[in-house]
Amino acid sequence: MEEIFNNELDSYLKRIVDTPTPSGFEQHGQEYFKSVMKPYSDSIYTDIIGNVIAHKKGQGKQKLMISAHIDEIGFMVKYIDDNGMLYIVPIGGIDFMLLPGLRLVVHHDGNSFLGIVGRKPIHLLNELERKNFIMEDTWLDLGFTSKSHALLSVAIGDIVTFGTDISHISDDYVVGHSLDNKIGSMILLGIVKQLEHITPEYDTYFVSTVQEEIGLRGSIPATSMINPDLAIIIDATHATDYPTTNVKVHGDIRLGAGPAICISPDTNKDLIEKLQKMAINNNINIQIEAHPNASGTEAKAVQLVRKGTKTGIVSFPVRYMHSPSEMVSIKDVNSIIQLLTIFCTCDEKNNQIN
Repeated sequence: MEEIFNNELDSYLKRIVDTPTPSGFEQHGQEYFKSVMKPYSDSIYTDIIGNVIAHKKGQGKQKLMISAHIDEIGFMVKYIDDNGMLYIVPIGGIDFMLLPGLRLVVHHDGNSFLGIVGRKPIHLLNELERKNFIMEDTWLDLGFTSKSHALLSVAIGDIVTFGTDISHISDDYVVGHSLDNKIGSMILLGIVKQLEHITPEYDTYFVSTVQEEIGLRGSIPATSMINPDLAIIIDATHATDYPTTNVKVHGDIRLGAGPAICISPDTNKDLIEKLQKMAINNNINIQIEAHPNASGTEAKAVQLVRKGTKTGIVSFPVRYMHSPSEMVSIKDVNSIIQLLTIFCTCDEKNNQIN
């Protein structure tokens, strides 16, 4: 099994992280994903909402959908004041406490402009302001001197993303923004590369979905179009192996300890047991994630489309999710590629989910 951060996959991750894809504005990222998946697919197309669906013909009669959302959290320019300061609103779930002093990038007509999230320094804050941080007390400073100056480069409605680069901070850990869930789209590429000269047992559809961060939206029309018998959702989940996290409440999920397989009302018992058994039989370390209610992933939507779909969730743990510096283990990502490649290729009579 080839290592994830070599050659094509490494290049893919760096480029897709640098490509802005806030929810509803994923077009450029999807075009790139489509171009790298095309050589390994029997057919590939984009649906009306923007999902990219790559089909690889299989031997069996059942349809398998493996999906990962490509959209990221971000911001949109809402207002520009007379001094050329930009005011932004969030796209998806943002922790506003992270913002002051951050570098953000405004994207306009194919150009990118660096800005700094401004807020009064602590010396100038009164006691109430120190205790109560609100988004309206920040602005984005791109060095413009007036509104007319700003409008030469940016506009209301422009999208804004974090300005951090992807970095390796150890032999196994990588850090960057939007790894939730651009790592997922890279896993799709990793699986289909492994299947390049193999006919999978299932008629397999690899789906890069859109608008997950604002309500699991893209997965619904994709599932309706494919009408799969089985679906496996690849997403990020919370690592809890850092100070202040209560594992008795949030579970014990560790970076580098393997993919997390979710047990939830969102998931099918037989499919989950099959994934667990395959991992054990192939010496792949896994972790069990318990969700007594809906998981918050696309499985919540996928399982309810049409007649219903038997759904599983396989996740890679992430520290500091929805921050500019999400942390992921390379080993965990490799293990997901290995496990799902095995799922696609093992003998059908042992792999069939009744």
